[in-house]
Amino acid sequence: MKYMLTSAGITNKSIEDALVKSLGKPVSECSALCIPTAMYGHPWVGPGIKTWEFISGNSENPMVNFGWKSVGILELTALPSIPWERWLPLIEKTDVFLVSGGDALYLAHWMRESGLAQMLPKLEAVYVGMSAGSMALAPRIGEDFMGWMPPSGKDEGISLIGFSIFPHLENESLPENTLDHAAKWASKIQGPSYAIDDQTAIKVTDGKVEVISEGLWKSFSTG
Repeated sequence: MKYMLTSAGITNKSIEDALVKSLGKPVSECSALCIPTAMYGHPWVGPGIKTWEFISGNSENPMVNFGWKSVGILELTALPSIPWERWLPLIEKTDVFLVSGGDALYLAHWMRESGLAQMLPKLEAVYVGMSAGSMALAPRIGEDFMGWMPPSGKDEGISLIGFSIFPHLENESLPENTLDHAAKWASKIQGPSYAIDDQTAIKVTDGKVEVISEGLWKSFSTG
């Protein structure tokens, strides 16, 4: 599995080029599965019209509406009630997973409950995360981003990457997401972390981390 972890989707040519390189073939030849699960856990984006906008490709964040050969939906909350043999072949032949923003801990919970968290590292595909869709892969989310409360009461992601992510850095619609706020957040993480704006992505291939940016980002190392 390769990871392209974004704040706001495929927002510029640099991120697009890096994604196509990771895919190894044109977007028009790739099958995609969109995962809207995180949206249901966040009061700003789901359930309702914004979830439909993401799934249908009418969202302002470019992910689903990107010219894929095919696009399907993988709803993680449904998977525990469906025999695994009905959906495992689908994810095994998928080229790219498009994972929406929303609530990172809600997404991490359902990744574990569905079994997808255990399967992702074994798949030959590219995981494209947006905001919470990126954050959920980290060891920790950080207390600042805790909304939906998991059964454990902790801010633990699924630890498929070795760093945490602070998204939407210096976004005008989120005035609290300043660099100073990110630095304070990072000081509590006790591990490597990145703050990234909406023109930045973090590419992870075989454990190698590369920042792709036409904007602002900052790395932190604490612990």
